[in-house]
Amino acid sequence: MSLVNSNIRTVTVSWVGDARFTGVTSTGETASIDSDGPTAPGPMHLLLMALAGCTGADVVAIAEKMRVELTQFEVEVSGTRREEFPRRYVAIHLIFRMTGDGLTENKARRAIDLSLSTYCSVVGSLSPDIPITYDLELSGQ
Repeated sequence: MSLVNSNIRTVTVSWVGDARFTGVTSTGETASIDSDGPTAPGPMHLLLMALAGCTGADVVAIAEKMRVELTQFEVEVSGTRREEFPRRYVAIHLIFRMTGDGLTENKARRAIDLSLSTYCSVVGSLSPDIPITYDLELSGQ
């Protein structure tokens, strides 16, 4: 019997040709990666998607605890990259678009702030010198 460490994540990325790769998690989920971009998201886009998915999951869970019933939720993320190598992100901006019963601006901002400052593992994995800002768009209040 082997012990599994739930704090370790493992992926294997295999080259499939040109600048294309297929990533597979240890539990079998797959993702296509295309560093040139025409057939799948590239690594830098995937990083933004990971950020949106991570903070999105947090915000949805926190909203539920606040007794907010979300009916629409979307996160748009844009990142500004350096011109020189490594072309890492130097600024990231998120736009949260939310609609829901019981949703107020204060509740939405509280959920977002908790995610970005405390809970989102992707934010915590990014270099701390990258400013992360956000806007909030509420509808249907």
